[in-house]
Amino acid sequence: MLQDITLGQFFPGKSILHKLDPRTKIILLLTMIILIFAAKVWAAYLVLSLFTIALIFLSRVPFLTVIKSVKPLSWIILFTMLIHCFSHDGEIIAKVYVFKLTWEGIIYGAKISLQLILLIVLSSLLTFTTSPLKLTDATEKLLSPLRRIGVPAHELAMMMTIAIRFVPTLIEETDKIIKAQKSRGLDFNSGGVFKRLGAMVPILVPLFLSAFRRADDLALAMEARCYHGGEGRTHMKQLHLTNLDFYAAAIVLLMGSAIIFLSWNLSAV
Repeated sequence: MLQDITLGQFFPGKSILHKLDPRTKIILLLTMIILIFAAKVWAAYLVLSLFTIALIFLSRVPFLTVIKSVKPLSWIILFTMLIHCFSHDGEIIAKVYVFKLTWEGIIYGAKISLQLILLIVLSSLLTFTTSPLKLTDATEKLLSPLRRIGVPAHELAMMMTIAIRFVPTLIEETDKIIKAQKSRGLDFNSGGVFKRLGAMVPILVPLFLSAFRRADDLALAMEARCYHGGEGRTHMKQLHLTNLDFYAAAIVLLMGSAIIFLSWNLSAV
């Protein structure tokens, strides 16, 4: 299960998505999220799904790796689907005790589940095709206008990127601790709920100690390199928009117009 968590992983490459400016990718991701929630008919969802599949192939990230990004949250998606299936009013298909399964619930639950899957996949593609350093620079640039009202843009971007960057490291550390405890005879699968919760203590204690140690090492390393925040800092590689970024923005805008058109016209039918 831990190996299926791909948040924060970066796959170096030379695909079209890798070449896009990180600021463009962040803005287009936010636009796609708005379009996902703006879609109201299956035709719009079909356009979004085909576009997402096309992005996966354009990114040249292994398809199975992208699917793994959905797997850790599959139980949430399934739970959401079941909640809507048995809580929506409509034509009753089956009845389980006091719960009623309806066609309308199945349709609405499928739409919500598809929205969650598209959100996870598109967000994962951003981290798969953008290095943490570029994400930091892009976030800082996008938040820089807020400095006028006292928002620490650089510090916020740095904290966010460090958090994402250390997710794979902590997952790997957790996996090592679990294997080490299992080799010492610790059982995580037998017993009641409280016994299983108690078995998590030998994992959480060394994990927290390791996280604090890594945080202290990172702070010392940043201090040794004379890091004192974003004030007066420059960047060795400047971000520049290219024609490819404008083409990508135009394609997303066209797709967004199509989705809004389909949602407004077909939903009224």
